[in-house]
Amino acid sequence: MLSIFLAYYEEDKAISDLFINEQIRDKEVRVIGEDGEQLGIMPSREALRLAEEAGLDLVKIAPTAKPPVCKIVDYGKFRYEQARKEKEARKKQKIIEIKEIRLSPNIDTNDLNTKISAARKFITKGDKVKITLRFRGREMAHMANSKHILDDFAEALSDIASIEKAPKVEGRSMTMFLTEKR
Repeated sequence: MLSIFLAYYEEDKAISDLFINEQIRDKEVRVIGEDGEQLGIMPSREALRLAEEAGLDLVKIAPTAKPPVCKIVDYGKFRYEQARKEKEARKKQKIIEIKEIRLSPNIDTNDLNTKISAARKFITKGDKVKITLRFRGREMAHMANSKHILDDFAEALSDIASIEKAPKVEGRSMTMFLTEKR
């Protein structure tokens, strides 16, 4: 039974990383009341007694402070609020994806325009675009002559995009990165 409790305790601690009630082992703590007012520095036993009188929990919210800061709150409600705040913060983050567009050295102008419009769509959405010019067989001998394709691509998107990484030969391909202008 004890091992199950310890496993649960360790799992719970990993989730929140907060000490509550009897888990607080510090001699003195700075206490914040349920309304947010400072109750001052006091022994942790007295702070725990105040929390129990209010029918709430004593939660260590700033363990690295000198002395550690504890707050008298309803622990379940406190964890719910923390989870909600973290979820909101994750929602507001913008994840930038890298979209790849592959070209070949003997691409026709209409096909190139189609690829340019696809890249324009990606860039306006806020994604980075990696343009890869792939060479096969005898095309490898004329790599330098094909650099103008990537230059034309960048020129066509110069109104909304800037070159983050200039064209560079990597093995059998030449790559370039474009990002949204700021």
